[in-house]
Amino acid sequence: MKIKGLRWWVIALIAIATIINYIDRQSIGVLWPDIAEDLFPESTNDERKEIFATISVVFMFAYAFGQAIFGKILDWVGTRIGFAISIGVWSIATALHALAQGVLSFGFFRTILGIAEAGNWPGAAKANAEWFPTEERAFAQGLFNSGAAIGGIIAIPAIAFMTVYFSWQMIFVIVGVLGLLWLIPWLILVKAPPKKHPWISDEERNYILTGQKNQDIDNDGTPDDGYNPDTSKLLKHKQSWGVIIASAAIDPIWWLFVVWIPIYLNEVYGMDVKTIGIYGWVPYVGAMLGAWFGGLFAQNRLKAGWTVDKTRKIIITIGCLIMLPSLLAMANPGGPTGAVLIMALILFGFQTAIGNVQTLPSDFFGGKTIGTLSGIAGMAAKLTAAALIYLVPWLTSGGNYTPAFVIGATMAIIALASIWLLCGKIEPLNENKLN
Repeated sequence: MKIKGLRWWVIALIAIATIINYIDRQSIGVLWPDIAEDLFPESTNDERKEIFATISVVFMFAYAFGQAIFGKILDWVGTRIGFAISIGVWSIATALHALAQGVLSFGFFRTILGIAEAGNWPGAAKANAEWFPTEERAFAQGLFNSGAAIGGIIAIPAIAFMTVYFSWQMIFVIVGVLGLLWLIPWLILVKAPPKKHPWISDEERNYILTGQKNQDIDNDGTPDDGYNPDTSKLLKHKQSWGVIIASAAIDPIWWLFVVWIPIYLNEVYGMDVKTIGIYGWVPYVGAMLGAWFGGLFAQNRLKAGWTVDKTRKIIITIGCLIMLPSLLAMANPGGPTGAVLIMALILFGFQTAIGNVQTLPSDFFGGKTIGTLSGIAGMAAKLTAAALIYLVPWLTSGGNYTPAFVIGATMAIIALASIWLLCGKIEPLNENKLN
């Protein structure tokens, strides 16, 4: 049996996993007003916000730790098994949230969730490098990243709707089961990488492998494994640090909104869970469109003859320049409609940039190293995101979120500088290119 366009089925499954991932992680934010009322009835609004920040920071530290672990696991056991381990464990952890009774138990289940969910991003980057030629990678990454946005679009209203019929505990169980069901098509369809997959056509296999120009470092016309240094040598390349710093700077902007949109709407505009369901999904529409735009624009420019270096840098710059004024505009957004529309523009810029940032490991290194660098960059990103999330209750005391948005704008500038100053020319590396 041969499946036409098998690579697109693979990336579609990864996008669906990401949708489930974001439904899982968004559940606690949307449900928090109900959870806080149930478990912390005597706490003030600021105290509840601090409790939520503590639980979120625990999740982010676990996520950071998990990114480093899963980067290695994916390079060791491969994309198929690595993804199955990741989503299987995180789905069980989501369902176990139903048993939480306070900060300690929520923190424990969020720790398991964070470690396991961390496999999604380095796994997607590795699968992208395995299944797509260079010119299609940014678009494939955009499709995968749009799963995060679609998850946000679906999660907020869907969870708000479910609160009409189910307790917050049962909602966690239902969301956890979704991930376990995803494992069935994944294990059936993704039997092996394209070199050995029995269902891929010879034409598609040849198209993928010959298009992976960054993995033909000896220029003999035959795809090879590319440049795969060990971790210590990997970190001697300034390009690796360009990727790590760019990820560490830009990623907290996303998490600032992913974690705090429901809380922001509740605190600033007095929305309950059901009203948040009406407004809270709008920013993710901007994120979805940005993921598609960044990926399609990159694919179009590469096919038009732009170099990988020019394409990545220009598109990442466009994304950052969209975010900068928009983040500053959040200091005075007007009413809730204006606020969520500006957030949508910010997340459009973020997703325009991030898809191209996340393809950089595969632009520089071979397939056996991509998971490691993606994991290290992801760990750095989650640590800086955790720091920002931890500071938000202090920065926003009394409901003034302006300091947090100013920090976000500063992070966009740092990300842009790291791409232009540290990454140098974006092209395949070898052990002689250490400067």
